[in-house]
Amino acid sequence: MYTRLRRNPIRAVGVLALTLLMAFGCGEERPQQYQTTASNDTVPVPVTRPDLSEAALAGEVLFNANCSLCHGANAAGTHQGPPLIHKIYEPGHHSDFSFRNAVRRGVQQHHWQFGDMPPVTTVSTDEVAQITCYIREMQRANGIFEGDALGTQC
Repeated sequence: MYTRLRRNPIRAVGVLALTLLMAFGCGEERPQQYQTTASNDTVPVPVTRPDLSEAALAGEVLFNANCSLCHGANAAGTHQGPPLIHKIYEPGHHSDFSFRNAVRRGVQQHHWQFGDMPPVTTVSTDEVAQITCYIREMQRANGIFEGDALGTQC
């Protein structure tokens, strides 16, 4: 292969460029809205509570019973857990499936400095769907996303 590259400088430059891109990335930074938050001083975040659908109201009851200790009233966050009414958790970055997976398996800390989230084994898959509906309606009302982004459950 070395002989072929030596005879064809254009191919050699292409291979070198591809190698550098793979080694160093494409030079694009992660979008600002998804970068890691260095401190927990930003929680709780201000949240506007809209009129919720019946499905979201049922999810709110479940959220308050199972999630609000860490994620706060109205999912605004606490000093124990991040706000879910935040751009990081928009459907395009954390899908409904990601929420279900987080509850089932737990989550290793990656966006915030709160530590790992343990699994929540007392919440069923149907209950997670209701909680997610509540979170998505709250997010939509607070400008996290518009419309029915990526087929969310509500």
